[in-house]
Amino acid sequence: MKMMIAGGGTGGHLFPGIAIAEAFLKKDGENEILFVGTERGLEKRVLKELGYPLETLDIEGIKGRSWKRSIQAAFKIPGSIMQAYKIISKYSPDVVIGVGGYASGPAVLTAHFMGIKTAIAEQNALPGVTNRILSKFVDKIFLSFPDRGKWFPEARSMVTGNPIRASFDTGREMLKKKEEGPFQILIFGGSQGAHAINIAVLAAAAELEKSREKLQFIHQTGEKDVREIRDAYKRLNMSAEVHPFIMDMAKAYQEADLLICRAGATSVAEITAMGKAAILIPFPFAINDHQTKNAEILVHAQAAIMIPEKDLSGRHLADTIERLTGHPETIEDMSKRSKALGNFRAADDVAEACIKMATSQILH
Repeated sequence: MKMMIAGGGTGGHLFPGIAIAEAFLKKDGENEILFVGTERGLEKRVLKELGYPLETLDIEGIKGRSWKRSIQAAFKIPGSIMQAYKIISKYSPDVVIGVGGYASGPAVLTAHFMGIKTAIAEQNALPGVTNRILSKFVDKIFLSFPDRGKWFPEARSMVTGNPIRASFDTGREMLKKKEEGPFQILIFGGSQGAHAINIAVLAAAAELEKSREKLQFIHQTGEKDVREIRDAYKRLNMSAEVHPFIMDMAKAYQEADLLICRAGATSVAEITAMGKAAILIPFPFAINDHQTKNAEILVHAQAAIMIPEKDLSGRHLADTIERLTGHPETIEDMSKRSKALGNFRAADDVAEACIKMATSQILH
């Protein structure tokens, strides 16, 4: 059976797609996967390293851009639909699933009108415009959170949770009580990094004089800030590993005692799957402020602390770190509450539902 996974651009869209691919291939060794994304997205680098085939569409986002860029992007839509048609005709998938990102719309819509079974996966508590539109056409809608806004038709919706890569399941199984060693803080701002978080963490590190020797920072900065952040840690004489991008995030989570990160849906799913305490700093310009809504779910469960970016400062962050590291029982309680929210069945459930859809089409 053949599956096409469309979307990507950022880790929040790409990594759930990879999780679905892993589960789909595990179901049957004869199954095949093709990803469809863009040249500029994270998928170009990550999928090559993981050995997955990728076809690309020339497509850009429209929302949140200048009127000129929006018009230019709109003119690319007909061409991207033709590209999608050629790719689908050549590959002949049994099912196409959109995981969000620019390539998702043209690929899923084209597949639908070609008579192929289609689905979408919505990672956020508040769905994006593209998935709201696609939901009117697709056969199945996979939700990470219950649809409290009634955005999607209930009959075709299925709450699965957000698909998590298999490496996180392995990482969770290997978690054990930490022996002696520095308190490790994992910092990341999504696959592209987050400049505001990078700068705030450096400012916090400068304030953490009393506890500096007890801490080690593992910091994914993104490509743009890596040199500046690495040099700054050296000046502060701070124990830190600095990477532009961490491929094995499951291992990084496994070794961390505390996370400082954004609140994208995939990050939230990974945090809870690994049962980690976190300081969440939602991206303030996320469409419809969906990251804040994601973070609130963990805060409500007392599994995380949220600092809005408008309140973010080195002193505030340092105070929060010192408060948590000074009370290990609080971190342990947050971790337990986080783990209670975790879900590892999502990828399997999505893959299984897609196989059932495709099989029903083949039989008819």
